[in-house]
Amino acid sequence: MNIINRQKYIDHIFRFIDKGMILALTGQRRVGKSYILKQTAIEIQKKNPEANIVYINKEKKKFVDIRTDDDLFAYLEGKFSDDKDNYLLIDEVQDIDGFENTLRSLNADEECQIIVTGSNAKMLSSELSTYLGGRYIDIHIQSLSYKEFLSFHNLVDSPSSLDGYLSFGGLPHLYRLGLENEDMVWEYIHNIYNTIVLKDVVEREGLRNVTLFENIMSFISDNTGQLVSATSISKYLKSQKIDLTPLTAINYLKSAGNAYIVNKVPRYDIHGKKLLETNDKYYFEDLGLRNSLVGSNRMKDIEKVMENAVYLHLKNLNYKVYIGMLPNGEVDFVAEQNGKTVYFQVAYLLTDEKTIEREFGNLSAIKDNYPKYVVSMDPMSKSKDYCGITHLSLRQMLMMDSF
Repeated sequence: MNIINRQKYIDHIFRFIDKGMILALTGQRRVGKSYILKQTAIEIQKKNPEANIVYINKEKKKFVDIRTDDDLFAYLEGKFSDDKDNYLLIDEVQDIDGFENTLRSLNADEECQIIVTGSNAKMLSSELSTYLGGRYIDIHIQSLSYKEFLSFHNLVDSPSSLDGYLSFGGLPHLYRLGLENEDMVWEYIHNIYNTIVLKDVVEREGLRNVTLFENIMSFISDNTGQLVSATSISKYLKSQKIDLTPLTAINYLKSAGNAYIVNKVPRYDIHGKKLLETNDKYYFEDLGLRNSLVGSNRMKDIEKVMENAVYLHLKNLNYKVYIGMLPNGEVDFVAEQNGKTVYFQVAYLLTDEKTIEREFGNLSAIKDNYPKYVVSMDPMSKSKDYCGITHLSLRQMLMMDSF
């Protein structure tokens, strides 16, 4: 099987190889963690032909008996060599109860370089952080960026390619189905969503009311990029004849975040330089997943999809992302990296002076010298730079590696 290289992740992993740290590759199911783990094994073997690699894939039947940390410890007995560099790679490590105990012991004895994958953030927030605090690196694997999407599907940057990305998203396996087979694509995406709900929400989180969870996800998909509170969700569900306390709504949203379905983005007071504690926004980890929940109206609210795409691109470039709040307005994204701040406003089309004033005006109210961008779907030839604020088409923005 041909493995398409995602070099940026491989490079990131190898920065920490043999540095005494456990590496945890995390992310939503089917975003390509397993293939990146395989690529890592291949690269290790290339760099060190004598390396001893122990590879456990919990999705394969041959490893079904490794259910607990005791099973894992027993399986590894005698697998490591005293005169070689040892590497332990485990795919979907959260399926092994108590895995952190064995990993902690191996790491403490420096017996091997450990690299694992996991599809539930709780693996890090509880097990790993509690038992391995300061001794692991979380490397988050996202679905394909727009540039990766073009590479995987052998496409060139064009309006139709962008439409495909905004509609179908970036699950890597779609390249084997073919984007022209829309019925197969949507069936696959919907099945992935069901798998995530079953394995990483129902089983892992212990939630039992799947219908309630589905209603909350429907609300979030319809309100992508809108301010959301537990109270607003509770009110929405009451309108659907479902009684739910705000606290329960928060817990269900946390479960969706732990399964990497959605990401919570907090608000940031730009003038006060502080985070605000209520009314966050939520963006989906994959555009196709979001659109599959919306259904036939998936591209009706194109500005919501655009915002989600911009958010994912900033995260892909390793920016910390917030919603910017001003005394009399809002900035869609405040992105921070290495002490530098960049501001973004997202608009569908800059069709008239009123729209231009609104979208550029909020950014103009920020009195610092950091870069500021308005991103729209206008053709690339129709640049509307204004008062030192740069206008980018969405295609331009998604092809950039830094700002």
